[in-house]
Formats: sequence, structure tokens, C-alpha cells
Amino acid sequence: MATMQDVATLAQVSLSTVSYALSGARPVSAATKARIEAAMAELGFRPNALARGLASRRSHTLALTFPAMETGIGGTVAEFVRSAAESARRHGYHLVLWPFGPHEADEIRDLAQQGMADGVLLMEVCLDDARVDALHAAHVPFTMIGRTRDTSGLTFVDVDFDRTTEEAVDHLVRLGHRRIGFVNHSAASRDAGYAPTVRAEQGFRDAMARRDLVAHAVHSDESPGAGRAAMSALLNAEPGLTAVVTMNEMATFGATVELQARGLRIPDDVSVLSIVTSPGVGAMSNPVLTTMHAPGAELGSAAVEALLGLLLGATPPDAPVLLPCRLEPGASTAPARDRT
Repeated sequence: MATMQDVATLAQVSLSTVSYALSGARPVSAATKARIEAAMAELGFRPNALARGLASRRSHTLALTFPAMETGIGGTVAEFVRSAAESARRHGYHLVLWPFGPHEADEIRDLAQQGMADGVLLMEVCLDDARVDALHAAHVPFTMIGRTRDTSGLTFVDVDFDRTTEEAVDHLVRLGHRRIGFVNHSAASRDAGYAPTVRAEQGFRDAMARRDLVAHAVHSDESPGAGRAAMSALLNAEPGLTAVVTMNEMATFGATVELQARGLRIPDDVSVLSIVTSPGVGAMSNPVLTTMHAPGAELGSAAVEALLGLLLGATPPDAPVLLPCRLEPGASTAPARDRT
């Protein structure tokens, strides 16, 4: 595939001259422009969206930061990304993924200031997030998918973790469960202030406390093996456990394996409720998991709409977008049995 440098070499001009000819940012003589156009035609070069947008100083590109690229994009996150991309496309924008985490704030800011994106969608938000401070100071439009500790003057959409954990505990308590555990994301994410880890655990503990129940919560790395170890720790702490709430897709698979390896039947002996996930992920388990479906599609669209509103100078909405997960019945929850 031909590049701008190939065009510059064939037309015997500098790379910057090709850029000026494409963007109109500076005058280029008719003869030079003709040579550049002839070189483009010969090489089959087509200017990309960034080059076409330079004249208006708009790339018509939105950047979505997703730092956990080494773990891949699971089904739940894929729903969000797909929805955000479709929403951006409806408005004439491209969506690109930037694999930068909270510790790479300068890289995100610099790329945005260089015109690589008109605005940024921040995922994997921490309670205290350097990316937010850097983009805010640089006057780069951005919307958070998640929220920092202090959201004053910031635009965000997020899962309503308080309501989600309340409804998860309520579902299990209505089935007669009183000894309920929680498998969360990793301790490292908690220590880094990863907002979902912190908010979900607090929501779970509050929901249990309101019912005068003891909350047993453990953290797990994002792997089936770690999930087995986390489930083992829960059972050792509370041998009479009859239900577990999980918020860690990969660890959930390991947790169910550990239960079955101990001869505990799901849901006859222990109910499993996976939250902030999707029925598609739940269907990969045996039995099919009861889930609380993360509102990925709704949040993806809402995040793009909010960001485009900022780009157009619209006034941010008074009320933030907070959406709970909705219960999707499966075969992994059932009335409690006394295991003491």
C-alpha cells in the first residue's frame, strides 16, 4: 500500500509539501500540485480521513482508550465498542482504539493535540486518573466511560454499581440465600483505584449490611486459574456459602470449575450470579449462568453522543448517565439449601 512518503518521492517533493497539497493549509504551485496528483494516481494512493480533515483542523476521528489490550476484548466490552463505533459512524466519524492506560496520560494528550483525534473516550477510569487531569488542562474534549472520585465539571456515562449490586443481592436473598460471597476484579486494580472494582465492592458490602448479613469478598486476577483460587478462599472462609456474586468474567469460569471439583452442584448447592457481563458470556458456562447484563450498547452510544455534544459546543446534560445492569435469568441460581 502506497504511503504519503512514496508519493513525495515519486513527485520529487518533500513530505510536508504533499501534506500541504492535500490539506490546503499552505499554498502549493499548480505545477507542483499536478505532479503530486499524478504520483498519487500512478501509485493508487488515496488520502485518509485525517489528511482530508486537515484543512478544517478536524480529523473526524474519535479515540477510545482501552488499556487492557493484552487480555483481549471480551464479549461485554465488545458490545460497548461495537455500539460506540456504530454511533460514531452515523455521525460521520471514525472510531479508533488507543491502548493507553492511566499512567500514559501524556501520550494520550500529545496524540490528541497533534490532531490524531477530535475527542477522546476514556475507558478503565480510576478514581484519581491522570488522563483526566492532562486532557482537561490541554482543553481536549473527552468523555469518561466510568467516573473519577470528583466529577465536578466532567462529562461521563457509567454503570450504576450501587443499584446493580443491590439488585444482585436482592435476587439472591429473595431465593433464601444469606451466606453470599463476592468475587471481584484483582487486588492490583483495587490498589490502583480502578473505579468499578472499588464501587462494586462497596455496593455489595452496603447491600449486605442493609440486610444484617456478613459480606465475604475476595479479589481475583483475570484468569480461570485465579478464579479457582478465589472461590477456594471464599469456601474456606465460609464453608456454608450458598451463593456467590462474580464481577470478573474470566475468573467466573474458574470459580464454577472449583465448585464442581469440590462436588458442589450449581445451582443446587451453590448459586452463581455473574454481574456486569452479558448473556453471551454466560452461555459459555455449564449450566448457563444467570447474569446481570452490562448496558454496554446503551453506554457506548451515550458516550459518543455526549462527546459529540462537547465538540459542537453543546451544554452538558444536568444529570449524568448512570445505567444499572439488568437481570437475565439463566440456570445457575435457585432457592437456597442449608449446607451447614
